[in-house]
Amino acid sequence: MTIIGIAGGTGSGKTTVVRKIVEALPPHYVAVVPLDSYYNDTSHMTEEERHAINFDHPDAFDWKLLIHQVNQLRNGEVIDQPTYSYIKCNRLPETVRVEPKPVIIIEGIMTLINKKLRDIMDLKIFVDTDSDERLIRNIRRDVVERGRTVDMVINRYLDVLKPMHEQFIEPSKKYADLIIPQGGENKCGINILTKYIEGLMP
Repeated sequence: MTIIGIAGGTGSGKTTVVRKIVEALPPHYVAVVPLDSYYNDTSHMTEEERHAINFDHPDAFDWKLLIHQVNQLRNGEVIDQPTYSYIKCNRLPETVRVEPKPVIIIEGIMTLINKKLRDIMDLKIFVDTDSDERLIRNIRRDVVERGRTVDMVINRYLDVLKPMHEQFIEPSKKYADLIIPQGGENKCGINILTKYIEGLMP
């Protein structure tokens, strides 16, 4: 089994890179574990308390559960992956059954921050995209999918996303084995990455 971590700023194109890797490899060969599914359970909090959480800080994630479940997959065990609602700012009661596959991809903004998680990985990737491009993608995504206004997205970017990116995400680039500029637009980089992964197959 090969475990790959893919990190990068919000809106950098991580999901597109993952999708293109999955499409290039044999069917049902890859299991994707999104970091976003592992936000802390906030069921005990009020709605107001939930909305006050900084979801772009490492403390917002349940690293213990994520590492435990990745190790379960590595040991050939099936996991019940949590699901998360951006609208409710909380986990949902439903879980997703994930079976171990030859390639496990852990994808999320802070995938390379946690040392215990990094130590499990065979390959670490950072998707690097200009900040203005990431902001535009965030506006398009959050207005359509998360019910936010343009002003809300811009204010959140300036107040939270940008400082958290500079403090935590950007420095994690140093742990990457491979950096892919321009995210999903970098066809050459994705092709090289896919060929490398194919070379790891038994």
